[in-house]
Amino acid sequence: MFNTYEEAVTWIHSRLRLGVKPGLKRMEWMMEKLGHPERRMKSIHIGGTNGKGSTLTYLRHILQESGCSVGTFTSPYFEQFNERIALNGVPIQDEDIVRLANDIYPLSVELEATDLGGPTEFEIITAMAMQYFGHVQPVDIVLFEVGLGGRFDSTNIIFPILSIITNIGLDHTGILGSTHAEIAFEKAGIIKPGTSIITAVKQEEAKKVIENKALEMKAPLYSLGSQFSIEGHHSTTTGEIFSQITPFRKWSHLEISMAGSHQTENASLALMAVELLNKYYSFLIEDEHIYSGLKKSYWPGRFETISMDPLIIIDGAHNEEGITALVNELNKRYSEKKIRIIFTALSDKKMDKMILNLDAAADKITFVSFDFPRAASAESLFSISQNENKHYAPNWKAAIDEEIHSLRSDEVLVITGSLYFLSEAKPYLSEAVNR
Repeated sequence: MFNTYEEAVTWIHSRLRLGVKPGLKRMEWMMEKLGHPERRMKSIHIGGTNGKGSTLTYLRHILQESGCSVGTFTSPYFEQFNERIALNGVPIQDEDIVRLANDIYPLSVELEATDLGGPTEFEIITAMAMQYFGHVQPVDIVLFEVGLGGRFDSTNIIFPILSIITNIGLDHTGILGSTHAEIAFEKAGIIKPGTSIITAVKQEEAKKVIENKALEMKAPLYSLGSQFSIEGHHSTTTGEIFSQITPFRKWSHLEISMAGSHQTENASLALMAVELLNKYYSFLIEDEHIYSGLKKSYWPGRFETISMDPLIIIDGAHNEEGITALVNELNKRYSEKKIRIIFTALSDKKMDKMILNLDAAADKITFVSFDFPRAASAESLFSISQNENKHYAPNWKAAIDEEIHSLRSDEVLVITGSLYFLSEAKPYLSEAVNR
């Protein structure tokens, strides 16, 4: 058992060695032992390739504005491990982590001795979240972000009142499948019988999979571009403004502070969810809560401006779709500036198209690596690039320092790639800018 926060977190992280073990049997076993905390929560389940965290934060802010207490389960953390489990946006306390780890540890030991095998890191953290919101700190609603896929993801033991699938992209293809339809099949695994499903999936083959699954489950489907739509979108210096038409009404002049046309889609999913909560689940969320919540929403590492002078942006674009969205936004907002990019990624990602897109946008690109089990080497990333002004650096901190000190007023520095890297880089970057 654990006496300190450090001991508990070290044990949790030690389970990373087990990697990904798809399936729900271990989670079901632990929930049975814990008295089924997952059945004691009112929850919303959010899956998809990109945009899960942003959609969740729009929903959280709106719900909080209405006076709801909101639990969240997200991954990965950005600055502090405790962020994974949060109450009204505030990470749980260190002592809560110790208590929850001590609740799960004996189950992990017992499970290890069975044919199911021991739980993974993600399964342990998921079980901790279920225990916290089910037994320790009940809340009005919990927002659960899917970790990987959907059908066999550890979070898929919950019984949500709504489900959301943000979009489909070719990520984690070694696990989820190599086509949009195959990946959509895994994501659609979170659709539950009779439970409304909201989605912004665009590809026709993927949409068909979602539609068929919703029909099979008799789940009402609300699809962006069909049952609800965005219109009148334009970008501002501080974010985006758009209107939205739903089956129930038209919303005019919605304003968000996270930049990017893709963020209007994430916000529209949250707004559609709020309308369903009001209409079918007796929530009392007023118009002012929606407008205020959307505008206040912030999620770290999503086209986030770290400094205006010099101009530095970080963005957790870690797959092909994310890179495309980033490049589009850079072209739209900073076409008059030269673009310097620092990039790194995990080695299990498909790099070719990601780096090709970055090459096209960058006047200079520097590849780095970082201390993480699956991090790609700077040299391997460098070898893929075709940019004429490409570099690699063995020390990412030195690379950041060099770029900041030489950055001119007609240039923008963009640091992008793995969210695990950005979680390390952001605190250092904030210090470096102020030196």
